[in-house]
Amino acid sequence: MSKIDNIKAKVNEAEELARKIWLAGLGAYGKGFDEAKDQYKKLNEESSKVFNELVEKGEKLENDAKEKYASEKANITSKVDERVAEVRAKLGLDKSEADEKIEELSAKIEALTEAVSKLAEEKAK
Repeated sequence: MSKIDNIKAKVNEAEELARKIWLAGLGAYGKGFDEAKDQYKKLNEESSKVFNELVEKGEKLENDAKEKYASEKANITSKVDERVAEVRAKLGLDKSEADEKIEELSAKIEALTEAVSKLAEEKAK
């Protein structure tokens, strides 16, 4: 081989090596891009999964809170109703007791009216 052929061979080798270095860099970039894309896809799927789990947990907590609130509200309403009934009874505002008291008072008024009438008759004599 001549010197020129030798130089041409070395230049071709250098070009081939440069091409391979270029391709290796390009391959590294492509591989890094694919791995980043895969990681992004995996992270996106994971975050969607975590988000959905959080939504489910939130719904459960909301339902539990509503049930507890409804239960406590019913309990409080029941206690308030009982207390109002007690106060009404103490004040004589129950319908049956009020009717009895009205009858009792009417009887007393009638008795007093008769007594006043008798006294007026006796005084007039």
